[in-house]
Amino acid sequence: MRDDVWRDTIYRELRALAAAKMAAEAPGATLSPTALVHEAYLRLMSNPAREGRGDASKSPPPLRAGFADRAEFFAAAATAMRRILVDRARQRRAQKRGGGRDRADLAPEQLAAPERSEDLLALDEALQRFAELEPRKAKLVELRYFAGLTLEQAADALGISPATADRDWAFARAWLFRELDNR
Repeated sequence: MRDDVWRDTIYRELRALAAAKMAAEAPGATLSPTALVHEAYLRLMSNPAREGRGDASKSPPPLRAGFADRAEFFAAAATAMRRILVDRARQRRAQKRGGGRDRADLAPEQLAAPERSEDLLALDEALQRFAELEPRKAKLVELRYFAGLTLEQAADALGISPATADRDWAFARAWLFRELDNR
């Protein structure tokens, strides 16, 4: 496959993934799916060590040579998108950006849905704790939730059977629900 066709295919898939993730964000979000894809791509290609890939002192590898396979690329892209969304949520919560103050809308018909940044931050913190205990299961959550992979695709990316992935997914969901419910 030609490089430009391959990049277009990957870009379309990443854009669809980002659009799905951004649909869960509050209305009026300043980050578009296109911007999320571009930021994730820049993070992956400009600083591989930042996303857990290789040595940061080397120049960034070409897209095809930098990852062993498609699954590894999408796993890294999911991690990059997660970090971008969490960084944005932290910025919205920061004191210099208004902290915990509520915004007052001018007209009732312009009310937006409540922001999900707090939920995303809580999920990220719980997922970090879970990764310390169960790294493979945490990676499965990341691939399913942030990369939008099916259970079978995530199992393939992790090199485990679909049955193992199903058990891991059930355990991870129960653990995360319990953690988020206890906060």
